[in-house]
Amino acid sequence: MSAIEQKQVSADEAGMRLDRWFKSHYPGLGFGHLQKLLRTGQVRVDGKRAETNTRIAKGQMIRIPPLGVELPADDKKNAKPKSTKLIADDRKAIEDMLLFEDSQVMVLNKPAGLAVQGGSGLKRHLDGMLDAYTDRKGNKPRLVHRLDRETSGIILVARTRQAAQELTKAFRHRNTQKIYWAILAGVPKPFQGRISTFLARNDGEERMQIVRQGDDEAQHAVSLYSVFEKSGQKLSWVTMKPVTGRTHQLRAHAAHIGHPIIGDDKYFNIENWELPGGIQNRLHLLARRIVIPHPSGHGTIDVSAPLPPHMQQTWNLLGFDATDYDPEVDDPDDALNKR
Repeated sequence: MSAIEQKQVSADEAGMRLDRWFKSHYPGLGFGHLQKLLRTGQVRVDGKRAETNTRIAKGQMIRIPPLGVELPADDKKNAKPKSTKLIADDRKAIEDMLLFEDSQVMVLNKPAGLAVQGGSGLKRHLDGMLDAYTDRKGNKPRLVHRLDRETSGIILVARTRQAAQELTKAFRHRNTQKIYWAILAGVPKPFQGRISTFLARNDGEERMQIVRQGDDEAQHAVSLYSVFEKSGQKLSWVTMKPVTGRTHQLRAHAAHIGHPIIGDDKYFNIENWELPGGIQNRLHLLARRIVIPHPSGHGTIDVSAPLPPHMQQTWNLLGFDATDYDPEVDDPDDALNKR
């Protein structure tokens, strides 16, 4: 792409975040590159400056400067269609992840190591695997939020456009409860607390850093935590609840208070710290539970995910028992957010 283009937002894309729109159309475009284009005003929506979290509306025109990346993902003239076997394999893999399903929603248990969306060098990702569920009218299930590649656990998928709009609205208005389980280095004190910082992406790096309010691209991030059990002073089983939904928020916040999540290759910042024998050096972060209004307007979706194998091994070694945890009693108290 070597010239400025204008693309119109379709009805199906209404309500989508601008960064996700670019991810869908230009998977080869890095987040940092997009941030720079937005910051310098080269990308515009209806002629106005925009941000990564700008919500786009049907009929709006997006100005796209020369990007130096591959053609849009929707230009599939030369794309090789998936084989019948690959489609069947993807469908079976999704079925193995299913925790809950009805006509409007799928709740999946994403394994660690599986990327949610495509990117440079990624051949297999959850969004692409959902192609296997495309119906005869061309309708494909839609992702409504994300998980880091190495984080395991719950992820919601909308089966209809209306369900996607309602679930996205619930996330936007924070009408959800998301609970994570993690193993942290050391034991946070106090045992329950609220972490409030401003986060921004490190230039040229796929990680976030703590910044000051008012700094370029600073976003307010709030997390609640509660220590449920500990193994001496070396490790602790901590439940975490993101009040906001920033990139790498829980990982950055755990490191900020001096108790990073074990196995975190981006944020673990304690020198001369040795992992106890028998524990795998993999990210110990599980999206354990989600509570969200059903998109039909009737009832609530309340689903929990089991521990992934590497975390179950750690629980066994430390003598922790997941069945001891009562979410009605032990989830981080929302009252912490009022302190």
